[in-house]
Amino acid sequence: MTHRPLVEHARLLARRAFLRSSGMGLGASVLAHLAGGDRGSKPPRPHHAPRCRRVIFLFMAGAPSQLDLFDYKPELTARFRERLPDSVTRGQRVTAMTRGATQLVAPSMFGFRRAGASGVYWSELLPHLAAVADDICVVKSLNTNAINHDPAKTYLCTGSEIPGKPSMGAWLSYGLGSLNRDLPDFVVLTSAFWTGGKRNVQGLYSRLWGSGFLPGRYQGTAFQSAGDPVLFLGNPPGVDTAVRRRMLDAIAALNDEHRRAIGDPEIATTIAQQEMAFRMQSSVPELTDISSESPATLALYGPEVEKPGSFARNCLLARRMAERDVRFVQLFHRGWDHHSILPRQLPGQCYDVDQPAAALLLDLKRRGLLDDTLVVFAGEFGRTVYCQGRLERDDYGRDHHPRCFSGWLAGGGIRGGMTHGETDDFSYNVARDPVAVRDLHATMLHLLGIDHSRLVFPFQGLDQRLTGVEATARVVGEIVG
Repeated sequence: MTHRPLVEHARLLARRAFLRSSGMGLGASVLAHLAGGDRGSKPPRPHHAPRCRRVIFLFMAGAPSQLDLFDYKPELTARFRERLPDSVTRGQRVTAMTRGATQLVAPSMFGFRRAGASGVYWSELLPHLAAVADDICVVKSLNTNAINHDPAKTYLCTGSEIPGKPSMGAWLSYGLGSLNRDLPDFVVLTSAFWTGGKRNVQGLYSRLWGSGFLPGRYQGTAFQSAGDPVLFLGNPPGVDTAVRRRMLDAIAALNDEHRRAIGDPEIATTIAQQEMAFRMQSSVPELTDISSESPATLALYGPEVEKPGSFARNCLLARRMAERDVRFVQLFHRGWDHHSILPRQLPGQCYDVDQPAAALLLDLKRRGLLDDTLVVFAGEFGRTVYCQGRLERDDYGRDHHPRCFSGWLAGGGIRGGMTHGETDDFSYNVARDPVAVRDLHATMLHLLGIDHSRLVFPFQGLDQRLTGVEATARVVGEIVG
């Protein structure tokens, strides 16, 4: 019998495509409609009744200091310059930047006050968020595995320190399908500038919102802060909408013929993305044009909302995307890596995010969207209680600290006006109710109606999950309302 390697390769591709598109639970029906661009298809059913429809994730890249913003430790004031007890730090990992250094306690110089009916403590640097404290659950016991920025950011965004895994938004898009047909399921907005200084600012990488081993259509779409929101979205000179439509129809027919011949699902992805790009030519300019917003709404987000690329503008755009049922919106704001002169840099960062984040919650609530929109605020890890570099009452820096850090959640089935978890006297170790990064992921999925252990994709011989193949993550039921 004649050996025909190309025919055999095509057969194997078709078999692989069939296996991937069958028996995969929640995502299977999405893959079945790839070629059709979701036209007329229904999204897959969730595992249980969802508490929310969409997520807005506010990622504070660089790691905010929990001691100066959320984790109030007034007793540390009397321990200024004391050496951190060995019993607290024994066996703990530290970075090369402070390995071997004397670990002297640096209390926060910023005041805290109780806020809301619940009386939760908030830093004086976050007065606007304190004003909406009763809608927020502060989690003080977050912890992670990674001690350096790149693996920690990758872990928070993808559930793995190893690059190449699908991101949170990609998993949601795969698992739940699209809520709309004219915008991407997953949009990324990055701040073009920040106030807290330019020291120690790490880059952001497209793999943080990539699709990994999932089909490419599930990756995030990054909007630009200047010029066209999406690159190459506009037609070139001499090409109008009718011409573009005829071109796409012809290309889609050729691609679909190729797809049927070899069974490669990525060709279906290409067809769907080209169709989405065509629809986005009208939907994206309308989305990003904020001229219809009232003066009162613009004032709510603060003066920086007038600047394209600001965190404030991105928060307003996130609300507009929630109105249009974008499934997952992720905002990145850099500048939080304060190894030195923290008291000079941190107030600027808080100026950038405090009023806009609070406005986002208020705006969503006024429009009846907060109940089914989960808002999450977190960095990749926390900061040390001990000082890095110069230590004065009003001048200190803090190193990376994965053992405990703080974040908050609001809306979308979350109990507001509370804190969850506690740290020890030095905000160095979790003392009660730990919440690992994968627990946070499991809770997000739960609120969206997904059992994290059942949202799987077979890859490299394993049933891959956002929460890891070990399936040790848990839903933090104590914060679910």
